[in-house]
Amino acid sequence: MTMVRKGILAFAVSAALGLSSAVQADVLIGIAGPHTGPNAAFGEQYWRGASQAAADINATGGINGEPVKLIKGDDACEPKQAVAVANRLVDQDKVAAVIGHFCSSSTIPASEVYDEAGIIAITPGSTNPQVTERGLTGMFRMCGRDDQQGQVAADFIVDTLKGKRVAVIHDKDTYGQGIADSARAQLSKRGVSAVLYEGLTRGEKDFNALVTKLRGANVDVVYFGGLHTEAGPLLRQMREQGLTAAFVSGDGVVTDELVTTAGGPQYVKGAFMTFGADPRKIPEGQALVEKLRAGGYEPEGYTLYAYASLQALAAAFNATGGSDAEKASQWLKSHPVATVMGTKEWDDKGDLKVSDYVIYEWDDQGKYHQR
Repeated sequence: MTMVRKGILAFAVSAALGLSSAVQADVLIGIAGPHTGPNAAFGEQYWRGASQAAADINATGGINGEPVKLIKGDDACEPKQAVAVANRLVDQDKVAAVIGHFCSSSTIPASEVYDEAGIIAITPGSTNPQVTERGLTGMFRMCGRDDQQGQVAADFIVDTLKGKRVAVIHDKDTYGQGIADSARAQLSKRGVSAVLYEGLTRGEKDFNALVTKLRGANVDVVYFGGLHTEAGPLLRQMREQGLTAAFVSGDGVVTDELVTTAGGPQYVKGAFMTFGADPRKIPEGQALVEKLRAGGYEPEGYTLYAYASLQALAAAFNATGGSDAEKASQWLKSHPVATVMGTKEWDDKGDLKVSDYVIYEWDDQGKYHQR
């Protein structure tokens, strides 16, 4: 081999190694949630928010001088699939952290995988208390808890709607039944016992038999713990059967897709739900909201929650000089973080120190507004 060819080969090897090193230097963050399936609207919110956050963070130097790269993990809100996604993100993709999952029934088993691997995770939308009640040092959330959300809903039913004959319905899932039980417990504390407590099955669309029971019980309020995929058909069939009882649900229906699953805005008009104070109206996030809207995307639901989650991870990693989960976790539990949703602080469990659930109402145009 001539000296020239040796030189070319050495240069090629050096360039390849340099490229490999650059790829390895990326800070890989998993974005786990339902990116396909009936709840993909929430996965889209996660991805949009995190993608914009990554772009903005990279534009200002990345994390510890390295660019952020997002890895999508689709769990379709199925617990077994969530565990498979978690193992792939850890073993194959070698992520430094995870933003996810969405359904609490997916977040809980997946977080066990992350904990064992020593990876920090922050969920923008899983609200079941058990997400942070199991002593996992690296599990955080950017949202509140069902025991907080259910209380706000129950108090609204008693104080504002003056509900006397309340039905509590859930979808038998970790999130849905958990939030329904929280609301039911608070109703009981307020002196209102549920006249009907029943579960339906996720994936079903025909709830006419249940609606008949609701009519027979002469309910004046229906509280539903679950997602928009079942809330929409249930609400439509209530109205089609002439049941005018108020409909109240939680943050699992915070998507314009509720209008689609219900069959039109006329069916969601007057429905209520609990969700955090509208993050689009927080001063710290106004520039981001305008940027996303200028790009043709309305940052509804958990979009800004996902953005803020990546901001929190970036702040912790930058402050601790690396991607060590234990150091980052300890830092987050002792330092406030400025985000597009305002300044956030976490307790020793990984829960936000301040939760801001409020009531929203849907109008006849298929849009929801904070009351």
